[in-house]
Amino acid sequence: MIRRIAVLLVCVLVVSGCGGSAHAFAVKAVATGVPSLAPFFDEKQGLGQDAAVRSLPVQGTLQQGDTPGLYGGTKKPTVCDVAKLKRFLTDPANRSKAVAWSGVLGITTDQIPGYLDRLTPVLLRHDTLVQNHDYKKGKATPYNSLLQAGIAILVDEQGEPAAKCSCGNPLRPFKGDASRISVKFADGNKKWSGYKASSVVAVRPAAQKMERLVLVDVGDPDRGIERPIGTTGKHDTAFDTRRRHAVPDLTGETFGQARKRLVSSGLAVGYSGSAPPSDDSKVTATDPPAGTELRFGEYVRLSVAGGTSGGTPSTPPGPTTSEPTPSGPTTSGPTTSGPTLSPPPSTAPPSTSTPAPPTSSPPPSSPPPSSPAIEPPPPPSSSPSGSSPTPDSPSVVTDPPSASAPVTSSAPVTSAPVTTSASVTSSAPVTGDPVTGTPTLSATET
Repeated sequence: MIRRIAVLLVCVLVVSGCGGSAHAFAVKAVATGVPSLAPFFDEKQGLGQDAAVRSLPVQGTLQQGDTPGLYGGTKKPTVCDVAKLKRFLTDPANRSKAVAWSGVLGITTDQIPGYLDRLTPVLLRHDTLVQNHDYKKGKATPYNSLLQAGIAILVDEQGEPAAKCSCGNPLRPFKGDASRISVKFADGNKKWSGYKASSVVAVRPAAQKMERLVLVDVGDPDRGIERPIGTTGKHDTAFDTRRRHAVPDLTGETFGQARKRLVSSGLAVGYSGSAPPSDDSKVTATDPPAGTELRFGEYVRLSVAGGTSGGTPSTPPGPTTSEPTPSGPTTSGPTTSGPTLSPPPSTAPPSTSTPAPPTSSPPPSSPPPSSPAIEPPPPPSSSPSGSSPTPDSPSVVTDPPSASAPVTSSAPVTSAPVTTSASVTSSAPVTGDPVTGTPTLSATET
């Protein structure tokens, strides 16, 4: 009997996730300059040019495509020859590759030219998780991949990775839990210097389409680059990333509203844990505090409480998060979308239970405290212009996409993906949705 109980206990531990690496997502490392074993495009023809970039730390693994400082650029005229990729994919001789390539990105072969015209070349400033695709036996074969910082990619109008420049392989969002990965360094992709699990980021699309990307020169962090969407560098304009920006007073605002204001100011949003808080959770503190002046792209870590989808408050921000980081924004300027207001104030509903006998004690004179989700909205003087929910993405539970019109300025309205904080209590396949448990990150090298 004791032996049976022991066996059952072991099974329960494994199923509940106590097995640790049993639920780690296998990820193949892809280093700069290392050719793909099964590319869509012959890499010897110079389609893309990677750069030597050291991955920067992040404060929150899931970042949206408009996060200030997410992507970089260079003074070189181009890091990706989009015209050459277009000629290749529209050549009748490459019809099978065009069918496979367009199928991954959800378009038809006839839509390839127009789609490529809306992509923008950038350089990664973080080691970035994606769903990569090789070309094998006439089909696109997906696999989880970690792209090293410095790799040139094409991003779409919402800042989401769309293709790897050197080989043309299509890219999609990483579909696993970014906090539980097992990275394999093989096939010439040796573990690169400076690799840290804390520097890994997964990108989710911005809430709205952007008109331009605001990049940071990877060779000169003091130089910013404004690049219109769909251009390759010929129409770039420069700016000074050393310009200081004051942290706004965000206490009492929702996380979604606070994120919008920070991004509009050229500051990045930081948070604790492996997933961002829900958009309607209330900001209780910022680190550094309001009024602190930061350079373009530095993080402001938000501490929040409540929220309709968040079960527990985030960990209060710790010190030392305001140290300068050579980063720049991806967006700047005001937006034109309408505001998303917090729920109106309300009172507790009348009791529906059976009335107590006359001799019993009277009911409580006041209802229990309401959750932050139904607190009254902040005063108009501190409320931002509004925020928009994040559109659905393959691996993150989000609110329905915003129906507002595309942004007409350089900074889109953004908000972080909504996730729950409940831990997993049953086994999950490798391709399952992300969980927010204690990170299990490992790296193997062969």
